[in-house]
Amino acid sequence: MRDLGTPADAEPWLPAELLVCPRCHLAQLGFAADPAVLFPPGYPYTSGSTRVLRENFADLYREAKERIGLGPDELVVDIGSNDGTLLGNFHEGGHRVVGIEPTETGALARERGIPTMQAFFDVEAVDAVLREYGSPSLVTAANVFAHISDVHGVVNGVEGLVGNDGYFVSESHYLGDLIETLQYDTIYHEHLRYYSLTSLKTLLEGHGFRVVHVKRIPTHGGSIRVFATKADQPQDPSVERLLTEEQEKGLADESWIPEFRHRVIRSKLDLLALLRELKSDGAKIYGIGAPSRASTLVNFVGLDDGIVDCVLEISSSKKLDKYLPGTAIPVLDERKLYEDQPEYALLLSWHIAEELRDNLTRKGFRGGFVVPLPHPHVLAADAVPA
Repeated sequence: MRDLGTPADAEPWLPAELLVCPRCHLAQLGFAADPAVLFPPGYPYTSGSTRVLRENFADLYREAKERIGLGPDELVVDIGSNDGTLLGNFHEGGHRVVGIEPTETGALARERGIPTMQAFFDVEAVDAVLREYGSPSLVTAANVFAHISDVHGVVNGVEGLVGNDGYFVSESHYLGDLIETLQYDTIYHEHLRYYSLTSLKTLLEGHGFRVVHVKRIPTHGGSIRVFATKADQPQDPSVERLLTEEQEKGLADESWIPEFRHRVIRSKLDLLALLRELKSDGAKIYGIGAPSRASTLVNFVGLDDGIVDCVLEISSSKKLDKYLPGTAIPVLDERKLYEDQPEYALLLSWHIAEELRDNLTRKGFRGGFVVPLPHPHVLAADAVPA
């Protein structure tokens, strides 16, 4: 994101084309950006700021402890551990933990007493963990497994950590939910791959792992939590059930693509039509939230500061006083929403619309809410629970 007042010609542009492999059926971007650019030391995202994620990580802890039977002395390693929200559950449960995080948000975890290495997940990081902490019984990768370009290198690294007895639990945005709820806005450079269980199973089995359990979870608009191990453990019915469902819905081949493309284009036209109608009456529209997915939606639809006056973030956000990428739409303090009381708030983080609507109304916003996907519509303020 460029600072306010910075010339637009200083902003880089990168292609974002979604490709699908005809052999393993993995959906992935055709261009991989430099991870040092995508995830610089000052990367502003913190997982603990979202209630849905906090609740999900607590659930992951309970499920992992029950399924794996983790003892108090066993080690848990989290790849892309961010501010330590996930590991905090294991830490409080008495387990040994260590995070691997390339950005400075790892300092927040260390302040909570959670050992965290500031590093990208690679051979050196694996060796450092084994040398200093020993072999973990569990390695987790929540919403980061699909971000790392060398996917086979990642699985090799996990294999080196857990050996033949440990578990690997990954959470990834689910291709089935992306298609069903038209989440084309989650297609951006930090997300290199979009997994179905079919494609993820193919990858893991190629490295000797066996998927033994899968669970669909609500995070990021719909994800899957997958337990895999080399140990001799039975596979529960959840795996075959979801694989069969994917076969029936066309996720095990490429038959889903034409209809998805048609729906994406139709949604773009519907959103533009809705915003045109609102703006024709002179309404002000302020965007709410500036996640990466907002950049995809705004640029694909073709929104600018003549349609969306500004995008608002909480006062502690590191995205304030910058432009939304690819636009001249400024990112400003959320206080402006309550001071100006625009007619509409465009929920760019629409996948947590219920949480956002509740919070904004409780804080005093009296306008309506524009939900851009999957079917653009306006939700009146009085439809929001108190």
